[in-house]
Amino acid sequence: MESSVSILIAQESSQISAFFAFVTTHWQFCLLHFLEFAVWGSWIVVLGNMLNARGFSRKEIGRIYGTMPIGTMMTILFIGAIADKYMNTEVLIGISHLVGAVLLLMMAKAKNARPFYWFAFFYALAFAPTLGLVNSIVFAHDEDIFAGAAGEIFPWIRVFGTLGWIVAGLSHALILKKGEPVNENPLLLACGLSVVLGLFAFTLPETKPAAATETVAVDQNPASSDDPTADSTEAADSTGAVGGKPDDGGIIAGSIEMLKAHPVFFGVAFIAAMAMGLYFAFAALFLEKTGVASNIVGPVMTIGQWIEIFFMLTLPWFLDQLGMEWVLLIGVGAWAVRFGLFTFGKPLPLVLFGIAIHGICFDFFFAAGFIHVDSIAPKHLTATAQALLGFLVYGLGMYLGSELSGMWNQSLSKTESAADGKDEQTLTNWRAFWGIPCVIMIVATLMFLMSILSARG
Repeated sequence: MESSVSILIAQESSQISAFFAFVTTHWQFCLLHFLEFAVWGSWIVVLGNMLNARGFSRKEIGRIYGTMPIGTMMTILFIGAIADKYMNTEVLIGISHLVGAVLLLMMAKAKNARPFYWFAFFYALAFAPTLGLVNSIVFAHDEDIFAGAAGEIFPWIRVFGTLGWIVAGLSHALILKKGEPVNENPLLLACGLSVVLGLFAFTLPETKPAAATETVAVDQNPASSDDPTADSTEAADSTGAVGGKPDDGGIIAGSIEMLKAHPVFFGVAFIAAMAMGLYFAFAALFLEKTGVASNIVGPVMTIGQWIEIFFMLTLPWFLDQLGMEWVLLIGVGAWAVRFGLFTFGKPLPLVLFGIAIHGICFDFFFAAGFIHVDSIAPKHLTATAQALLGFLVYGLGMYLGSELSGMWNQSLSKTESAADGKDEQTLTNWRAFWGIPCVIMIVATLMFLMSILSARG
């Protein structure tokens, strides 16, 4: 027994040593992810609280939260094309964040909904593509820096993104005053971090456009397209893509094929994405209205990220023990549990538990979902299937969730005079606001369960 414990301790010590050795060697990529998510986490969580304090309507809050998904949908194609063909990835990241810093400053100064919306919209166009670029720059150096092991060590880099989000959230206890509404300080913090990241990006390893790299490879390949004896049949796949990348027709046809083959999975993913949009738009404001001081709303919301780290690191174990289908079912069911706890609203520990299960809500369904898509898609449609799920989740689903949640919340809110007769306060029927999404997620969970049972006969 003692021998087994000693071996286990030795293995854990070895893993910890390997982790710190990795961080020391590849600190640039770790810091990149830390700053990327610190910029985002500095302001996005409490944005609704700040806008509410400025007198924006709940409908306007939902619409402004919808700008990031719009940015994702609009830039997912053309920014990737720029990085693939025309500009070094590290340069594109740097420029995007420096432009973003200016827009964050403008958002901090904007007092009215219309200019704020447009500043947020253009910021989304600048920031949204960097979420993919900070990943792609790691895999672009799979051979020359990571010795072909980028896929294996990527979680060690990505966990720094979660840590960056947590640190940014905890900082609100210092930059916001107790008893006062959320002000522009989180946006100003994000602005400063964005400048730091924008400048730091230019020091990252040179990452040339993929097209330029491929051109060099072709020129050095004796069986290139200049060789009349070369077999060119591999240049296009069955989707009509060149180089394995489907054209617009291939993407549409492939997406339709995937939707027909797995309608329940993609349908439930779309519904869960709408739930996530609703959660991000109004969870922090709800927390403040339940009595949590405005300056610690951000730190309290990081409970979800602390727990997420655990589930992120243990997801492979759960997949091995439970299987993909049951992990996904638990993930979508967790959203129903979360909204159910929010519906009760009291006592506060129940609400905090609803925040704490973010790791299950996100990792068990969305993180696992992208792995699932890779396994169920035909080989020639894997990229298309990933793009489809990304569009439904981070694009259309979250956009509609944000937009509709603003309308829904406003319909359940009314403005009354405060006790002093001078100020006005907005009262919201939070039980109804969370209750209807709870019912919807219960139905989605049952749909997914029935699809599992049906598939097993």
